[in-house]
Amino acid sequence: MEGVTPPSIVSITIAIALIGTVIGQLVFGWLGDQVGRRRIYGLALALMVASSIGCGFSICRTRKCVLTSMCFFRFWLGVGIGGDYPLSATIMSEFANKVTRGSFIAAVFSMQGFGILTSSAVTMAICAIFNRVSGSPGPLVRTPESADLAWRLILMIGALPAAMTYYWRVMMPETARYTALVEQNIRQAVKDMEKVLDVSMNEMNEDIDQILPDPPSYGFFSMRFLHRHGRDLFACAMSWFLIDVVFYSNNLFQSQIYGSHLPPRTQVNAYQDAFNVAKFQAIIAICSTIPGYWFTVAFIDRIGRVKIQMMGFFVLALCLFAIGIPYYMYWNIHANAGFLILYGLTFFFSNFGPNTTTFIIPAELFPARFRTTCHGISGAAGKIGAIIGSVGFLWASQNIHKREVDHGYHQGIGMMTSLVLLGVTSLAGMVFTFFLTRETMGRSLEENETEDVDNAVSLFTSLRNSSERLHAPLNAVAAL
Repeated sequence: MEGVTPPSIVSITIAIALIGTVIGQLVFGWLGDQVGRRRIYGLALALMVASSIGCGFSICRTRKCVLTSMCFFRFWLGVGIGGDYPLSATIMSEFANKVTRGSFIAAVFSMQGFGILTSSAVTMAICAIFNRVSGSPGPLVRTPESADLAWRLILMIGALPAAMTYYWRVMMPETARYTALVEQNIRQAVKDMEKVLDVSMNEMNEDIDQILPDPPSYGFFSMRFLHRHGRDLFACAMSWFLIDVVFYSNNLFQSQIYGSHLPPRTQVNAYQDAFNVAKFQAIIAICSTIPGYWFTVAFIDRIGRVKIQMMGFFVLALCLFAIGIPYYMYWNIHANAGFLILYGLTFFFSNFGPNTTTFIIPAELFPARFRTTCHGISGAAGKIGAIIGSVGFLWASQNIHKREVDHGYHQGIGMMTSLVLLGVTSLAGMVFTFFLTRETMGRSLEENETEDVDNAVSLFTSLRNSSERLHAPLNAVAAL
């Protein structure tokens, strides 16, 4: 059909960015433990900015050339985004105290919601401007010449907010936990804490080197790591995998809703069509996505990670069943306000639930020397689930729809099957969480690695007691 991108092209453009994200999470996660959080943090951002500009700054105009260029830069954009996951979560977890650590990490992750809203606003603004300047071309003008510039601007503007944060990323100190427990450099850790606490620590005892933690006693590829942390790593990876299967499929389900609640694409031009889609996404973000994130910020250190994750999976399953089971008989014909409320709740309880907690828990469960590596592995498992969910959902809906049309069946049956399967996947996530995931609320990071507890506690106790004048601010450090 003219004006409709073939499913194969859509699948490639979606999958290539997610494959890059998988690689970025694994590679940058490993580098974060080997080289340091701060050094790699700036590199991930630089890669994101350059790739975002590259996505829009394609020098070619033919469709094949543009798609090839887009896929190339989307891959590297995915690598940068993937690297940002383990580093952002770990840095925040290592700077925060155990009382408010969950809220702080959730607040970092919740910025995605505002990013979605901002991107929708930018898209709406550019489309409105170009539509007005071009004289509001009619529906028959599907792709006006100026549209080539519009989509490039939308992509490149996304690099600006990220670029504005680069200075603060490269100037931030390394986390004291990494410096002390991984690099074994207590004096540098003290200097880094001085920057964070904004107090002088010149009165520290000269014998501080005597409390240097013992070197690591086992490696990542060892039976001891498998015995101590294998279950935690499997739980984090599996939970993230299952929620991303559901979450990314659910995002693609929006395309099925556009036809019922937006003007038909045959009646609008390219600018108006993009404006309407962005407007719909902004409404979803304001009404469900962003509130879901901030409910997690408010309650995660009161209710706990495991309870919120189980609740999110359970309610998400209920909503998907409520949409999916009657979809063939009712929603496919009467996609009214009740349908939109149920669909909005799927985003709310994804974010006030496993979509956020799966980002938080891996940053709290593992010892400092493996923290970003394990977070990267967990996130990579999630993005593999995202590939299966998004590409699989796209092809399944296309193939089922074609088969139903060929045999004269109602097209809603295929969508009903897909939604019910997503509900079952959510229930599986709840079961895995109940049996495998450990609660981290109210516990220090070191309490998850018993071998290092005595060393870490003695380190922070010494820092606290070394100067009466610093007693109050160092209490916060001792609570980490």
